[in-house]
Amino acid sequence: MKPPTLTLALLALTGTASSECSHAFLTNAAALYVAAQRDGQTASYASANITYTENDVPVNITSGILARPLKIDRATSYHDTTLCASFTELIITDPASPFVIATRTVHDQSNKTATTIHSIVSKPGDWAFNATGYIRWENLEGEWGIISPSKRDSRATIQAAGDAYFDHFNDTTVKVPWAAACARIEGGAYTDSHGYGNNTCDSAVPGGNVVRNRRYVVDEAHGVVSIFVGFPRLDGTAPDKAVPDSHLFRVEGGRIRYVHTVSACFTAGCGWVGDLPP
Repeated sequence: MKPPTLTLALLALTGTASSECSHAFLTNAAALYVAAQRDGQTASYASANITYTENDVPVNITSGILARPLKIDRATSYHDTTLCASFTELIITDPASPFVIATRTVHDQSNKTATTIHSIVSKPGDWAFNATGYIRWENLEGEWGIISPSKRDSRATIQAAGDAYFDHFNDTTVKVPWAAACARIEGGAYTDSHGYGNNTCDSAVPGGNVVRNRRYVVDEAHGVVSIFVGFPRLDGTAPDKAVPDSHLFRVEGGRIRYVHTVSACFTAGCGWVGDLPP
């Protein structure tokens, strides 16, 4: 049964009439989403006119992952007051049912109801999946703290950094603004596992791979852009089929410092063995 405090909070949240989409509202909404996932309670969302997908497939919210109580070991959220949207990353290390879940939630600006919840739900068998490794490397990186106003990049600069990353897969002449020290988590694997502290994010790609269906959450205060995409060629058994994918970028001084990825394969390991796919 849902705790009364959560029920009342959700009712208050969906009844908000102010047209302003504030950081406080989004922070509260994200906390309520995390609580709903922890308790496996969907009632407050199921009654709304909401688009709910898991791995880019429409799902009845009452039978999806949100209806399943999960012991959440780490929850991190970033907020976009321009789009009235939040990105939330959940790490569940329970050996019986581990998950790494990336969720993009969009709210109606006028009445503050959640209109869209897109989740990438990764589990054993997905690309480089290792929830224990994921949380280990995140703990090593530490919190992506708030950047002082004088040093913050513009929204356009932050988003452009993430777009350059994906554009490079199609046109290899596009320069990705890597930081001198850059590290990437992929499913649970870490590119700088030896702690060299240099740019371990960059890798050669063949080009000609157009990454479409980009959906954004930009948090200027944290220098973060979340981009949900369909990623062709990631699954070797279905190269023309776009894999549901989430990339989270931390941008500092216009350059990419960290990348976190969550991908949901069509086949075990996305059909690849050994190195990253092209």
